[in-house]
Amino acid sequence: MKIRKNDTVLVIAGKDKGKKGKVRQAFPKKDRVTVDGVNMVKRHSRARGAARQAGIIELEAPLRASNVMLVCNKCNKPVRVGFRFLEDGRKARICRSCYEIID
Repeated sequence: MKIRKNDTVLVIAGKDKGKKGKVRQAFPKKDRVTVDGVNMVKRHSRARGAARQAGIIELEAPLRASNVMLVCNKCNKPVRVGFRFLEDGRKARICRSCYEIID
């Protein structure tokens, strides 16, 4: 999966299309990401002693990784992600628009 935790992404499909946010969690095996303030759902929760309040809680639900695009730090546009091997043998993500290293 080309999107990782703490990346800034733009939602390109779904009810929150056009919103930007930071990736809170990435689930590579399920091909899903959780983005701050995007895809908010309401969950009814029961009180668990003094630790948690009962009521309706709003939280972010995971999105398909294919419905978000990485926003490049340099060109500040949503871009496709490529890979390149560096001189020291490490594999790095690159922006397909400006060819700048993302990592």
